[in-house]
Amino acid sequence: MAFRLKLVPDNTNIDFFRWQVLTFGLSSVAAVLSVVALFVFGLNFGIDFKGGTTIRTESTQAVDVGEYRQALQPLDLGDVAITQVYDPTFREDQHVAQVRVSAQEGTEAVTPETISAIEAALQEVDPSITFPQIESVGPKVSGELIQTAIYAVLASLAAISVYIWLRFEWQFAVGAIVSLLHDVLITMGVFAAFQIKFDLTTIAALLTIVGYSINDTVVVFDRLRENLMKYKKRPLRDLMNLSVNETLSRTVMTSGTTLVALIALLILGGDVIRGFVFAITFGILIGTYSSVYIAKNVVLWLGVKRDWSKKDPEQDGSPFSNAEAP
Repeated sequence: MAFRLKLVPDNTNIDFFRWQVLTFGLSSVAAVLSVVALFVFGLNFGIDFKGGTTIRTESTQAVDVGEYRQALQPLDLGDVAITQVYDPTFREDQHVAQVRVSAQEGTEAVTPETISAIEAALQEVDPSITFPQIESVGPKVSGELIQTAIYAVLASLAAISVYIWLRFEWQFAVGAIVSLLHDVLITMGVFAAFQIKFDLTTIAALLTIVGYSINDTVVVFDRLRENLMKYKKRPLRDLMNLSVNETLSRTVMTSGTTLVALIALLILGGDVIRGFVFAITFGILIGTYSSVYIAKNVVLWLGVKRDWSKKDPEQDGSPFSNAEAP
């Protein structure tokens, strides 16, 4: 007999509305605290948003990011990002890296003296190293990047709301958007509270969180729509609990397997991707929570059509208009 691993028992019957006042209250408090953290502490912007200088290096020796970082540490440069560049067109003895140094307070770019000190420190590690390209990012470009990042997040939320509205009803779209805003806001609040570096990779992580969270929410909404057609006289609250319980195994399995890989990257991935991986890890946890406790609560309060097999405007917006005891 084949062995089947079950993370969630069959026929679970958890009442997810039992603590709805507590869970929704805690989420509201967390969202408010996140806004406060954003205003009080602000985000710890990385080089992409704060401005700085990027130095491209080339060498005949293999790039050792650890040695490069150790050589620059005595210079007290602040935020430094070192990444190795790969390209299939490179020669076998052509090893390229990028050293990004954030601008110091009150300056628009790294000074020529600091750049000379960086080059000298790296040449001590690798005498064959050269610096073919040096670029600076000023505050104007950084401001444009921040604006573009905000537009990207808002555009994704708008597109998702239209998709949910067309696929289900407007009540589902509102519930999904409230859930996604909850996830993004609290994640940004954590970054502000703990002053974790916030850069373009974090924006990519936020967009990933949005996509992952809405996928989980749509699964629950799909099952809810099926149950609305199947049980036309059952109270909406019971149908929502049933739908979440029926998809709980899938939710736990998907989130759990994803978190296994992310936690490994969080521990072993190094400093370069740690902020990105942390954002996705935290986002998956909060996104799974919001799909279960936030999105469906909003839909319950707004109400939905009880009979999906026919159009009946009088049933829209009232979950109790045709609700009878099962």
